[in-house]
Amino acid sequence: MDNFSYTALQWAALLFASWFVGLSKTGIPGVGIFAIGLFATVIPARESAGVVLPLLIAADMVAVVSYWRDARWAQLLRLFPWAIFGIIVGWLAMDHINDQQTARLIGLILVSMVVLQLFRSWQRRRNPDLAKDESEKPHGHAYTATMGSLAGFTTMVANAAGPIMNLYLIAMRMPKMAFMGTAAWYFFLLNSFKVPFSINLGLINWSSFVLNLKLIPAVLVGAIFGRWLLPYINQRIFELIALGFALVAGIRLLLK
Repeated sequence: MDNFSYTALQWAALLFASWFVGLSKTGIPGVGIFAIGLFATVIPARESAGVVLPLLIAADMVAVVSYWRDARWAQLLRLFPWAIFGIIVGWLAMDHINDQQTARLIGLILVSMVVLQLFRSWQRRRNPDLAKDESEKPHGHAYTATMGSLAGFTTMVANAAGPIMNLYLIAMRMPKMAFMGTAAWYFFLLNSFKVPFSINLGLINWSSFVLNLKLIPAVLVGAIFGRWLLPYINQRIFELIALGFALVAGIRLLLK
């Protein structure tokens, strides 16, 4: 990877994508999937995974500092073992599945989950008693195991766990600050856990690290802007934004 061979337009795309990485971690969940897509238009998909991971960790650090008090640790502790399992499966699978197979699998999962979440929301609006009943019932272990494993797998193979985690947190019906705090710690710890695996696969190397140093300032600007923006976003709009980006991401991956 030659960090000095990009055109001005390609550098603009990389910087814009880096800004989106920061924004997605502190302000608008879901826009990070577009950052992943932008990176993949400039850098080959496999190499872009190694470039993006340190940028995600830098944004995660800002998010943790911003929202560390808001995390729901009970949810995190339920998710972590399954996410680690998913990461290991993804690491083992990376030499056996191609980009298109991975994209379509993730896309199918995302679209299915968005449709299910929208259906459940529609049911709650039609039946207030159902909404009250659901709020008193924690989601089962099977649901947590499935979502945790999928998030771990997709974050390892494509840095694309954001929409899956967003859907899980929406299903938990978290207020936006708890949503952001829980997601911040979740992704900071899991992305950090992925680093040795990415180095082992050759995804993170000296060349990718040099490129990271050039892009991290754009990540930090996006993260700071997102932290300023979040208090002004209505809870319902916040959830619709997250669902909307997850649906768009899923359809895009299905059509890849």
